[in-house]
Amino acid sequence: MNDMTIIPVLGIHPVTVVAIVVLVLLIAALIALSIYGKKLQSRQEETQKEMQAASQSISMLVIDKKRMKLKESGLPQLVIDQTPKYLRGQKVPIVKAKVGPKIMSMICDEKVFDLVPVKKEIRAIVSGIYIMEVKGLRSNLEVKPKKVKFSQKVKAKFSKADK
Repeated sequence: MNDMTIIPVLGIHPVTVVAIVVLVLLIAALIALSIYGKKLQSRQEETQKEMQAASQSISMLVIDKKRMKLKESGLPQLVIDQTPKYLRGQKVPIVKAKVGPKIMSMICDEKVFDLVPVKKEIRAIVSGIYIMEVKGLRSNLEVKPKKVKFSQKVKAKFSKADK
């Protein structure tokens, strides 16, 4: 019996038919993902503009900062309820600060979290309970140097030896 008689699609071999179908499905998936990605990106840009419009500058004394789960963070229950369930167990950067006479827990932007000094006064640009930007009140903020991995140390030594 001939292989061509099993699937008589223009006399094409069954393996090539399967390969073409898989290729078409992959192309369709890539197109769908790119459209979905563009929608998410435009939604994020829109939200960012709204947050910039609602932001205000506040001076605060930072008491503590750490990455915590939302349930343990001390944020208002309304914020926790509005967060999707799959994100509630995820750790987020939380900053405890004294704003005026009140001590508040605030969520910090990932890019800014490393700049926030502990037990120092800062000027922060805040939108609601979200810290978007940080500036030093009396001095400049310094970024701590990142830890150098062992493999990077070894590469640096070998590159110095080659020179």
